[in-house]
Amino acid sequence: MNNDPRQTLADAPMSVMQIIAVAITICLNALDGFDVMAISFASPGIASEWGIDRAALGFVLSAELAGMAVGSLLLGSLADRIGRRPTVLGCVTVMAIGMYMASTAHDVYTLSLWRVFTGLGIGGVLAAINAVAAEYSNAKNRNLSVSLMSVGYPLGAVLGGLVATELLKSGDWRPVFHFGAVVTAAFLPIIWFFVPESVSWLATKQPAGALERINASLKRMGHAAITALPVIEQDASGRKTSSETIFSPAMIRTTLLVAAAYFCHITTFYYIIKWVPKIVVDMGFSPSAAGGVLVWANVGGAIGGAVVGFLASRLNLRLVTVAVLVGSTIMVNVFGHGYSDLTTLSIVCACAGFFTNGAINGLYAIFAQVFPSHMRASGTGFAIGVGRGGSVLAPIIAGLLFNAGISLTMVSLMLSFGAVIAAGIIMMLVMPKQGEVKY
Repeated sequence: MNNDPRQTLADAPMSVMQIIAVAITICLNALDGFDVMAISFASPGIASEWGIDRAALGFVLSAELAGMAVGSLLLGSLADRIGRRPTVLGCVTVMAIGMYMASTAHDVYTLSLWRVFTGLGIGGVLAAINAVAAEYSNAKNRNLSVSLMSVGYPLGAVLGGLVATELLKSGDWRPVFHFGAVVTAAFLPIIWFFVPESVSWLATKQPAGALERINASLKRMGHAAITALPVIEQDASGRKTSSETIFSPAMIRTTLLVAAAYFCHITTFYYIIKWVPKIVVDMGFSPSAAGGVLVWANVGGAIGGAVVGFLASRLNLRLVTVAVLVGSTIMVNVFGHGYSDLTTLSIVCACAGFFTNGAINGLYAIFAQVFPSHMRASGTGFAIGVGRGGSVLAPIIAGLLFNAGISLTMVSLMLSFGAVIAAGIIMMLVMPKQGEVKY
């Protein structure tokens, strides 16, 4: 009898319970997309009601990104220490509270504080659910599951934009955050009942009661119980290898490479996401038309994520990711040439979204492959946390370049370099051999 449940899950077809768990991670990632679009749509109402200028509004828009960076860095490691389930439940609770409390704010400072608080929860969730999606999947569908989890962001952004548009018709921006708080809180019982602790984490960390909890999960998935916990390998000093960290000599090169690749590409990605509306308006189109173009960019992103996930489950993950990174550079440059008709512009932005978000999905799948389970959330959290620095820098860099009189074509060229640099970094990465599974 195989006494390693991680191998059992890696080899067997995915059960309904596993599919549901992965689907829940997609929905949780969608909350990130919804929240980003919600604050963007609510910002005009906030500025008008409080009479604040663009500089103050920019501070509000950046507050959540800063919180997400800190949350990813700090709470990702927490998920490796105490488990995926309690971390996700705790972070979702923080998100729900933060979204509701944002609606009670009456000044920039209070609103920014609650946006940072919300960002902490989102950052922690993003790091943990990447691990959940990988560990609830079998080996055959792992890349697909992680990529589909990432598709949640553009889906949430599209739905967030549609819902926010309807809610804002009342003239008040607060219902947007009320809606976000209710939807987020509704996921707490769903997570509680349908996402037990990761079997891979339990088998690796082996906390008290691990055997019983593993067998309970295996039973729900339709697998036979194990009679004893698997033996954790030890290094030459007798120390369990699960005590390794993402900065150990064996892992630090991998950690720094994936973080650098994510940082570089996220700069390209957020240039498109944050600047498309303003650029489209400057081309002479209405703000509503600009919002529609951004929606198409996110629709393209959702399709790109799904396609990359499908390809990554059947082809070489590294080559697929590098290909879409190169495609990102090309399409951002195509966007930079500007277009006079809205249809062409929407198609170009959809294609840019296809490649830029597809590349992010490929990077998430790489995180799940190169980090073993006992440091998977920590490694993902570090990469996302560092990458969020790129998300903050991209709009600022683009704004400074535009203010200096540099053309759209040249700005797009310069910001597109992030994706192709990321492609070069990924080619330097040592990936697991085909068929090798890092528990």
